[in-house]
Amino acid sequence: MYVDKNSLVINGINMGQYIVEAKFSYPRLWASDSGRNLAGKMTGTLIGIFPKIILQFRPLTREELNIIAPILDSANQTVTYYDPKENKNITMTTYTGDWELTNNNLNQNQGFSCSFISVEKRA
Repeated sequence: MYVDKNSLVINGINMGQYIVEAKFSYPRLWASDSGRNLAGKMTGTLIGIFPKIILQFRPLTREELNIIAPILDSANQTVTYYDPKENKNITMTTYTGDWELTNNNLNQNQGFSCSFISVEKRA
């Protein structure tokens, strides 16, 4: 599967110029009644699949970070991405995982990553 990095848009901003990698994950959320029984058979209730995109940002300048940081710090984001299952662009509301910066000098940070996790299960 080939996904054009310019197809990833967050809060109306194309992320292609800021990222070096995007990992697309489709983690399942299981209810508390889930697990293996004594026979080893998996049982339980699947609540849903909640897409997650992990972006690896390249080192950003101070000006670029001033654009990206408010997105990462906001409670929710609107993310549009190409979904290979649906074979089309999908828009979802997300929240972000923690992110941190490492600075080697005063003018630029190292690359860093951040997760964007869907607040609703995939249809």
